[in-house]
Amino acid sequence: MRPESTDGSGGGGLAVPMDWLCAEYLADELLRGGGLVETGSLEYVAGRRTLALTVYLSDGAAPEERVGEWLDRTSHGHPWPQWVRGRLAARREREGDGEPGLALALETWRLLEETELLAADLGALPAPSAGRPVAVDESARTWLPSWQLGLPLGHLSLHLY
Repeated sequence: MRPESTDGSGGGGLAVPMDWLCAEYLADELLRGGGLVETGSLEYVAGRRTLALTVYLSDGAAPEERVGEWLDRTSHGHPWPQWVRGRLAARREREGDGEPGLALALETWRLLEETELLAADLGALPAPSAGRPVAVDESARTWLPSWQLGLPLGHLSLHLY
């Protein structure tokens, strides 16, 4: 988003709110620092969007104070999509539809749900048993909403932080 005016007289502050900018910046830094995928790849974009949305909806705090919460939210088995929907609904009720950060979060969630990526079908894996590794058949591929790929990528990046 561009500011309404470039001569300093536009008033009204930033077109993109600072809390959203900070969430995207932090997500980008975490993914770059982890070095798990190439920047600019579809996987990277999915991970950045997923992490930015997680950070933004956690209602801000210093990253050192929130990493444990973000790890929990992005962990396998956590109902992340339900959490996102609930937090978006609560913000919408509290702030209304005109809040720019909320608009960006809603658009990010829409993109994460509607953009599909072809990936290994991890949903077809059997439940892990005690100490026995599970083999992944990477030739078995399926189309997944991008958040399903971005979520574990974000989680691993948080572990490497």
